Amino acid sequence: MSSPPSALQTPAKPAPISITLTINGEARTIDVAPWTTLLDLLRDRLDLTGSKKGCDHGQCGACTVLLDGRRVVSCLTLAVMKDGAAITTIEGLAKGDELHPLQQAFIDHDAFQCGYCTPGQICSAAGLIAEGRAKTVDDIRELMSGNICRCGAYPNIVAAIEQAMATTGGRS
Repeated sequence: MSSPPSALQTPAKPAPISITLTINGEARTIDVAPWTTLLDLLRDRLDLTGSKKGCDHGQCGACTVLLDGRRVVSCLTLAVMKDGAAITTIEGLAKGDELHPLQQAFIDHDAFQCGYCTPGQICSAAGLIAEGRAKTVDDIRELMSGNICRCGAYPNIVAAIEQAMATTGGRS
């Protein structure tokens, strides 16, 4: 006995959804598939490759960006759920040729080795500073614990964040 024809048909592919995001200060309207992550949108569609795909499970922090000023792991964030949001990536932190204080502090303290985690570390640190909760070195370590550095540059990363906090007066 054969199945009815309707049981053999492939379901229709969902139509793309139009969203508007302000990315690094520029409003962008983009059509995305419902399952597109913010990370894939940034990297694959908008060529903002600073945010890295590390574990793709939200555990390493390499994909951290700022969403409305708060740090998020973009690999677990569906783009369609953030319609209207403001996204800041590592590419949007500097002001022209002037590095963000965190970017300069990471250079000053040699707070990277391979550099793969650095964009996520810097974006997470910018969010940490904006939150205003880090008062001690132990606070910085705890609040940055979602960002993994396989090279082990943690002491230099913490020193860079301390420098940036002092430079900015605790504002990112």
